[in-house]
Amino acid sequence: MLLKEGEICSKIYFVAKGLLRIYFIDDKDEEKTFHFCLENTFGTDYESFLKGIPSSFSIQAMEDTDVLVISFEMLQNIYRVLQHGEKLGRRITEEYFFLVNDKIKAIYVNAPLVRYRDMDKRFPKIHQRVPQHCIASYLNITPVHLSRLKYMNDTA
Repeated sequence: MLLKEGEICSKIYFVAKGLLRIYFIDDKDEEKTFHFCLENTFGTDYESFLKGIPSSFSIQAMEDTDVLVISFEMLQNIYRVLQHGEKLGRRITEEYFFLVNDKIKAIYVNAPLVRYRDMDKRFPKIHQRVPQHCIASYLNITPVHLSRLKYMNDTA
């Protein structure tokens, strides 16, 4: 566990190797996967990180994972010292914005089969790397519905 819900997120994680899962617990005490962070992507609760407020999410390594850790102080230093430091900060912010934007649009606009296919494109081989219940919660469907979608997709 890199972060537990309710803690202040004091780090940004860059996944060099492995896989992170960002999730929260809903009002029914069920885990809901918000996002997977594969190699060469960032994982954090950016709002908690920037505002210094308790996190709404937990971050868990789903397999042996190597991450580069950027603290808030390190990020501020990167902005000041590195020639393209602010560009890195902008890229992290843009990635986080698009992640949240895409997730919201997908839930409201796309049918489950479309979300399933988009997930397969975005996270290649995810089915071999994480449990099916995590995938179902990422798609906002039940594990039974996930089985049906896999069958429909395979026969299409």
